[in-house]
Amino acid sequence: MDKQTTKDDYARVKDDLQVLRDDIASLTKAFADSQKASANNLKDEISREARAVFENLRERGDAALTRATEAGSKTVESVEHKIEERPFLSIILMFLAGVIVGKMLDR
Repeated sequence: MDKQTTKDDYARVKDDLQVLRDDIASLTKAFADSQKASANNLKDEISREARAVFENLRERGDAALTRATEAGSKTVESVEHKIEERPFLSIILMFLAGVIVGKMLDR
């Protein structure tokens, strides 16, 4: 009877080990699935943050471009106004500027 008890104990241990292997396999699968879901959530969050940052940069760039365009327009209008006030002086100044640039390029 001692041999039979040993065989039964061996069979029970063998069955318990198989159950333990199955449990470890399912636990490993569940952990991998959890990590995959976490990675997907992290990817989605990073994507949302990147879109928000890009949108913010685009808005700031548009605002800077608008300010630069307005400043350029004001400068052009100011120059046009000064040229209209003193056209002869403007022509002389442009001529002198051309002469100076020409002399600098001759060297």
